[in-house]
Amino acid sequence: MKSRQPIPFSLGATAVATALALSAPLYAADANTEVCTKSENVECKKDKSQEAIERIAVHGVKSSVYFYDKSGDKRRVAELVDTPQMITVLTQDQIQESGLTDLKDILSSQAGVTLGTGENGNAFGDRYIIRGHEARSDVFVDGLRDPGMTTRESFATEQVEITKGPSSTFAGRGSSGGAVNSVTKKASTSYDFGRVDAAVGTDDHTRFTIDYNVPLAEDVALRVNGLLADEDKPGREGISAERKGAQLSLVYEPSDVLSFIFDGYYMKADDVADLGSYFDQDTRKPIEDIPVYAQDSDFLSSDVRTFTLRTEYQISDSLTLYNATRVGRTENGYITTGMSGATRAETDPEVPGIKTLRLSTHNGRQDVEYWNTQFNLFWNVNILGMENKWVFGVEYTDESVDNGVYDIVNNNATNCIINGRRGESPAYCILDGNGEAIDNIDKLMGRTYSKGPSDAIYDIETISSYFMDTVNLTDNLELFFGFRYDSFDYSNDTSSSRNGDVLYEYSDSMYNGHVGLVYSLTESGNLYASYSTATNINGGESDLGASCGYGGLCGTPEQVLAADPELVENIELGTKWMLFDDSVMFSASVFQITKNDVMESVGDSYSTLGSLNTGKNRVEGIEIGMVGNITDAFSIQLSASLMDSEILASFNEDYIGKKLSNFADESAYLQLRYQINDMFVIGGGYTYQGEMYGGQPDTAAGYDNENDRYSVVVPAYQVVSLFANYNATEALTFRLNVGNVLDEEYWTAAYRSGSFMYLGDARNANLTATFEF
Repeated sequence: MKSRQPIPFSLGATAVATALALSAPLYAADANTEVCTKSENVECKKDKSQEAIERIAVHGVKSSVYFYDKSGDKRRVAELVDTPQMITVLTQDQIQESGLTDLKDILSSQAGVTLGTGENGNAFGDRYIIRGHEARSDVFVDGLRDPGMTTRESFATEQVEITKGPSSTFAGRGSSGGAVNSVTKKASTSYDFGRVDAAVGTDDHTRFTIDYNVPLAEDVALRVNGLLADEDKPGREGISAERKGAQLSLVYEPSDVLSFIFDGYYMKADDVADLGSYFDQDTRKPIEDIPVYAQDSDFLSSDVRTFTLRTEYQISDSLTLYNATRVGRTENGYITTGMSGATRAETDPEVPGIKTLRLSTHNGRQDVEYWNTQFNLFWNVNILGMENKWVFGVEYTDESVDNGVYDIVNNNATNCIINGRRGESPAYCILDGNGEAIDNIDKLMGRTYSKGPSDAIYDIETISSYFMDTVNLTDNLELFFGFRYDSFDYSNDTSSSRNGDVLYEYSDSMYNGHVGLVYSLTESGNLYASYSTATNINGGESDLGASCGYGGLCGTPEQVLAADPELVENIELGTKWMLFDDSVMFSASVFQITKNDVMESVGDSYSTLGSLNTGKNRVEGIEIGMVGNITDAFSIQLSASLMDSEILASFNEDYIGKKLSNFADESAYLQLRYQINDMFVIGGGYTYQGEMYGGQPDTAAGYDNENDRYSVVVPAYQVVSLFANYNATEALTFRLNVGNVLDEEYWTAAYRSGSFMYLGDARNANLTATFEF
């Protein structure tokens, strides 16, 4: 389709001020607007950049505060409407007006994305499932892999991109169902601005962010982003989240053709996690209205430090070299409390035979060190009368992960005796003989702890090369094709008592490709067809060591050498249209993802024993998306999917025909925004997630053959949120967010046994003041 121009709006000077106060992406003016050349004076540059900011302020980013027409990944050279793949882009405005801040919450509200819990509770929480496939290791920042089970925040994020379908040509290993790429805020010499956001709300919510970009010289600029935030989980006093973060971005442009951008990022999360409720097999529902049971020693800590250097050199009008290099370290750890149902044993001294709630302990730690460098050569050339946009790339990554546990001592005496799988045992119960919650639950166990031993030392070193081309075959037909080769050296030294002290070492190579055709029906609409692949390696999930059932290594060292990678293939047909005078993009697709040679655990999911390459599953579905300005005042961001999953082959014949675990057939997200006048904006969001079933990743959901039903059910839920913006002055804006307006109690994910189920947020309200200078 032909390139489009920004749509003219006539909102007036006051509307400019309103949008200035309400729009975050206005700072990305350099992506879509004219910038003075180095030969012109500084005054000219400032004047033009101010015009750019005002224009962006009115239009949001190009034609909507919710719509961006290009991917933040430089390798995706086509506009999104001409890209033969479903890519959901969430702008800064959309994220801020939704009231969500953690990446986990932002993603889980979108269609086709669900959450998992992981082994031992995996209280790190950032475990995403896209189109039914694990994506917790498929998270990227500015196109570079972001390894580790960290807590991720949005304070330094310009936009979030969710790519649907296998993406190994861009991403490398993994990305079976898709990948997530966060685009960070970067310094620019083109403008001078500052913005402060301060929020207070229910549940002791406080949040303060600053975003300040200042040119230090004609060729140098600095951008500072900062974060201080603290809150309790809505409806769960004592379950808390504390955030401290900073990002410094420095740009240096010594000439018109050469630029350097350096970023330093720091984020510290200190939380008390909540494993929520549990699934009652008698009532076939999660238990509601449970007391807060976290212990005063509980914590969830994530400490992230990264340093990134980006260099761009325009060799000629048709040739550009780009490099991004990052060094990073994350330290993550948690001790958290679980709660599940139990029955007091006959030997219990208080009330034998009475049902109660007992506590359990879950813990883990993970330290990650990595560095990554990626070189891309962009070459625009005419071959045989056809315009080609080539991308050639090489990439090197080295990730080292130290997984371990904590040594924990419960210093207080147990207060009950319960029946369990291994007979009677002493326990900590939070209900007394009358079924009432005991006093001082948070001090019941009296834990102390120290850093324990490592149970897996993981390292993977990868060298990759790839090429891609976007070529106009005719005026109406565009072809995209790409190929990627990855060669890796893998080692994993597992020393846990469960699996024994075993060293796994192997090397392998992977080949993946992607081809897509886009046919323009009109200047406003097209049809596309796409075929893409992805590859998962044995032991690819770095947080699992040799626990085969959760993405860790499967098999003995000898079997690992003989195992094949898992292969994922995707076929997708779709259409994309620019509607309402090119200010709204509508997309729709039908797809089929087939995963072959799946690693399967045998019996005990904690064991290294596995049935290698015996599984096969398939996800089929329909997805639609709509984003942009329907009118000058009315904006929309919509995503909806209807999917079906099935196990096609397995070593366990009972699995065949069953659904994948942690998979919602139906999901939808809708966010609307209406500008009433120059002073007021109202809007809201709606999330729907269909019923899911608990189980291990990449295999059938747990099934009760005796009663012919799925063992653990996560009920469908819907959540409604509202927001309103008020422009008090040209510089000051207030925004009110009300989350979960209907105060629905809902659950977002379940552990395979149902022993815990993550709780969604209760009703909450926050007021944010934004001051720009």
